[in-house]
Amino acid sequence: MLHLASQSPRRRELLGRLGLQFGVLDLDIPEQRQPGEAAMDYVRRVAREKAGAGLLKVMGNPQAVVLGADTEVVLDDEVFGKPVDADDAAAMLRRLSGRTHQVITAVSVVSAGREAQAVSLSEVTFESLDDARIAAYVASGEPFGKAGGYGIQGGAEVFTTRLAGSFSGVMGLPLFETASLLRQFGVIQ
Repeated sequence: MLHLASQSPRRRELLGRLGLQFGVLDLDIPEQRQPGEAAMDYVRRVAREKAGAGLLKVMGNPQAVVLGADTEVVLDDEVFGKPVDADDAAAMLRRLSGRTHQVITAVSVVSAGREAQAVSLSEVTFESLDDARIAAYVASGEPFGKAGGYGIQGGAEVFTTRLAGSFSGVMGLPLFETASLLRQFGVIQ
């Protein structure tokens, strides 16, 4: 049985696109970057910790396979997590405006006997955004609960001038990498 170690509606939607039945695990994993920890290492660690914590929750099932993922927006080596409020969301969008940033998504899959991980690295460029557009976007409520304060699958798609990488990876679960990992675990053909 496959379990998704995430409450993210976007990850549930994306994993559902693979046509799989899966359970959803409610976990509270701290997402805190350690001093001196590289952004890539941070994202990989959090994804592993989510999957590992999920496996502990389903230990009674030796057939369980758990998928954990983490997505972060990175600009100038600064990790932009989920905004804490409207001001934080607006500040993130101001920093991303007119710039190219990275979106790193790590996916970890674990079972009782093995672990594997894949990473999707994408580059996203935003057009220059004035304060009125930023305020309107923040007022839509869309920035909340999303790394970097935006959802590429929603209103932010309008001000995304370039995407190099994985659209689903920027959303939060890169389907190519995820399917490849799940094949290794015999979850899909």
